[in-house]
Amino acid sequence: MSIFGSILSAIFHHAKAATPDTTSPANASAQPSAAAVAAPGTVPPAGSPVNVDAVLASLAAQNGQNLNWKESIVDLLKLLGLDSSLDARKKLAAELGYTGSTEDSASMNIWLIKEVRQKLEQNGGKVPAGL
Repeated sequence: MSIFGSILSAIFHHAKAATPDTTSPANASAQPSAAAVAAPGTVPPAGSPVNVDAVLASLAAQNGQNLNWKESIVDLLKLLGLDSSLDARKKLAAELGYTGSTEDSASMNIWLIKEVRQKLEQNGGKVPAGL
């Protein structure tokens, strides 16, 4: 699986896990899970965008580390339990079409966090303008 595919999978998996199953008769009247209550609107009905900010905020609340996932690709990857090494970030940059120098990791990281946000939106994620 691609690195960006792993990012998508991690976010969308957590979003799905936070949504109670109301499709079966036994669960139709079930109360929302603690995760869903902690992050209201984390997962809209099927076919609607996933609230990326709510999913990540919920994960950050459970994480215990002080991660700056809104501005740092390294911290975002750590929050999702993915490899945040320079090599992994270079591979992600190549995957997403980065044309700058991967030796300038600061510029690459800034580009990556912006590009990941944009790609999340293009793949069914709802990303707030401030993110």
